[in-house]
Amino acid sequence: MPAILESLGVPYTGSNSVTLALALDKAKTKQILVSEGIPTPSWQLFPTPTTRLNTRLGFPLIVKPNREGSSKGIWRESVVGDEASLRRQVARIYERYHQEVLVEEFVDGTELTVGMIGDDALPILEIDFSPCKGSGEFFYSWRMKEFQGDASLGLAPAFHCPARLDAQMAARVHEMARRAHRALGCADFSRTDIRLRADGTPFVLEVNPLPGLSPLDSNFTAMTTAAGLSHHALIQRIVELATARYSQTSQTARPACAGTTRDDGSVPAQEPASANRLVASPVAP
Repeated sequence: MPAILESLGVPYTGSNSVTLALALDKAKTKQILVSEGIPTPSWQLFPTPTTRLNTRLGFPLIVKPNREGSSKGIWRESVVGDEASLRRQVARIYERYHQEVLVEEFVDGTELTVGMIGDDALPILEIDFSPCKGSGEFFYSWRMKEFQGDASLGLAPAFHCPARLDAQMAARVHEMARRAHRALGCADFSRTDIRLRADGTPFVLEVNPLPGLSPLDSNFTAMTTAAGLSHHALIQRIVELATARYSQTSQTARPACAGTTRDDGSVPAQEPASANRLVASPVAP
C-alpha cells in the first residue's frame, strides 16, 4: 500500500515502502544492524533446506521464516538444541512458507520491546514468560501472539512497564532502540524487540516499523499508556509527525506518476501533495 501511495504522490503516516520491505526481511535487517554496530544475535541464512550449518553458530538456535511477521512460522519447537531438530524445523518452514530460513543463536534472557514516537523512546515494556513455562512457550511464538493472555493454555505472560531495569541499563536499551529506528529509516513510529542476555548484553532481534496500535492488546499501546498518552492522542501525534515531514518537503519536486514523462524525457512540474490528504489509520470513536 505505501508503494502505491508513493506512486500516486499521496502522503501517508509511517515508514516508506523501502523501510517496510527491509524490516520484513530479517537477514537484511540484521546486516544493517551489524553495519551500524548494533548488537544482534549471530545468524545464518539457509537458501535451501540442505544448506550446511556454519560451525561458528552455537546451540541453542532458533529457526524462523526470513520474511514473515507476527511470529508466523515460529513454534514451541523452533528453539533447537541439536542439528537433527534444526533440520526438521528448517524443512517444516520450507514446506509451509516456501522461502529462505533464518537460523540465529537463541538469546536466553529478558524479553524487552521499545516503542519510538518520532525520536522519543517510550517506557520499556518487559515481557515475563515465566508464567508460561508449563506450556513450553517461553518466547514470542505464533501461539503466544495469537492467544496471548489465555491462562488455560499457559499463554499469559506478565508485563512490566516500565521494565524492571536500573536507570543505566534502561538508558542503554533506549539508545539501542533509537539507533535501530534510525538505521532502518523508520518514520513517525516503530517498535524494536530486544533480548537482554543474563550478562547484561542487549541484542536487537527485530525492528517493526508498523507495530499494532490496538488499544486493547498491542504492546505499543501498553507503552503509550504507561507514558500517559491516550489512544486518541497517540494517533494524533503520529499524524502530526507525518504532516510535519511532508510540510518540510513540500517545496521539493515529487516523482511524477506513470505516464507523465514528456516525449523528450523531461518530467513536468507537479503540485506537491497536500498534507491535508494524509492517509492515516482510522481513529476509534
